[in-house]
Amino acid sequence: MKQTVLVIDFGSQYTQNIARRIREQGVFSEIKPHTVTADEVKKISPSAIILSGGPSSVWDEGAPSLDAAIIESGVPVLGVCYGMQLLVRMLGGEVEHSDGREFGPAEIEILDGGGLFSGIRSPAAVWMSHGDRVVRLPEGFVATARTASAPVAAVRHEKRKIFGTQFHPEVAHTPGGGEMLSNFLFNIAGCEKSWTPEAFIESVVASVKERVGSSRVICALSGGVDSSVTAALVREAVGSALVCIFVDTGLLRLGEGDDVVRMFSESGIEVKRVNEEERFLGKLKGVSDPEEKRKIIGREFIAVFEREAKSIEGAEFLAQGTLYPDVIESASVPGAAVTIKTHHNVGGLPERMNLKLIEPLRELFKDEVRRVGRALLIPEVLLNRHPFPGPGLAIRILGEISAEALDMLKRADAIYIDEIRKAGLYDKIWQAFAVFLPVRTVGVMGDNRTYDNVIALRAVTSTDGMTADWAKIPPEVLEKTSTRIINEVRGIGRVVYDISTKPPGTIEWE
Repeated sequence: MKQTVLVIDFGSQYTQNIARRIREQGVFSEIKPHTVTADEVKKISPSAIILSGGPSSVWDEGAPSLDAAIIESGVPVLGVCYGMQLLVRMLGGEVEHSDGREFGPAEIEILDGGGLFSGIRSPAAVWMSHGDRVVRLPEGFVATARTASAPVAAVRHEKRKIFGTQFHPEVAHTPGGGEMLSNFLFNIAGCEKSWTPEAFIESVVASVKERVGSSRVICALSGGVDSSVTAALVREAVGSALVCIFVDTGLLRLGEGDDVVRMFSESGIEVKRVNEEERFLGKLKGVSDPEEKRKIIGREFIAVFEREAKSIEGAEFLAQGTLYPDVIESASVPGAAVTIKTHHNVGGLPERMNLKLIEPLRELFKDEVRRVGRALLIPEVLLNRHPFPGPGLAIRILGEISAEALDMLKRADAIYIDEIRKAGLYDKIWQAFAVFLPVRTVGVMGDNRTYDNVIALRAVTSTDGMTADWAKIPPEVLEKTSTRIINEVRGIGRVVYDISTKPPGTIEWE
């Protein structure tokens, strides 16, 4: 059993950040809801436990709590923000509402230079997000840091390995946060650096090989990072028993279908390409609502995939590129976020076709998938490709989809990406793409009045896609892109640039 740090989630927007920061230190982490029981924790046998922050106050009616036996298990515990306040209250201390709320950057004075703060200089910059504060510590606890408005900004037990921080060490706005987490993981909890791409590959390949035996495996290939790494991992385990099905919906980027087939054929992986552009455009005719588009594309994709999969003799397993955030977000836990938009995958196929599901990436975050891909020698051009939505360009054409609009968008998007690559910006941007808007605008070309379509350009910087800022692309690059699109794509008369952040906007427009 691999060494695990358990992150218990109390609803913080930063919970995934905690898990990712731990993994960056070379230690495996797993997220569980605060409803997890002591018996369930015992089965996991974690080396350490971290209690996340959360939007609640410990004074709120129905505020999330924790099985007290977890704290008493003897496993090292670190409470963050709400997690610290909950620890203090459960162990007999006192927390009160405070007029001196702290949201954003703050400075802590370190009172105890050992433990979490070993090697950290005082004062230290941190990121706060709290309205309550600790006013009386439980027996056996001491304050290890304070701020001007919070006399208890961090705590530790004098004898037991129980620690707490009022601030968030897991965010980039706490510069020394990584070192604090490292102190907790290695100096306090005694963890070892065993979570590496190579160790992951070895474990997954052995597991898949044992499970599949002599059966055949089919994989839904999109050409994106997730499905590509899934295919490469399964190929390592079962060799030629893997067959990839590539359903070309016609909603991919310009020339992408050809690129996908060529790349995988060159690597020796069998790819069965199915061209279904006419079918998908026909089903989408007259549809403007983005959720309806997603449902139609998902339904038709499954129908086509099912038809093709049935023709592969001896196939008993379906490989799918499910990631850890998908697993977390699909779990039914109290306080789950509302659905912003549905996801497109091959959901439901295993049951319908009596296939057994293989999800080799279900423990990984996106950045870890890329690291595994590099260890598998997948070309960088594929691994560094910007994220692309399952429904494809259907949700980048606002309103009704037509073959003409799709063609204009493909060509405009290709020009945009080409100019970003030429400027050396592609790998510095999380995601960049063009959007076709359902409006027409007056313009002048030569001596003639035009009434043409509008393209919006979107580019964001991010670490994980959970939050994002608009990319500060130099004006001269945007100018050249706009000029080329208007000159080279007939029917486009205006180009605009989206400077919205996430939140409040999303990265995609639909």
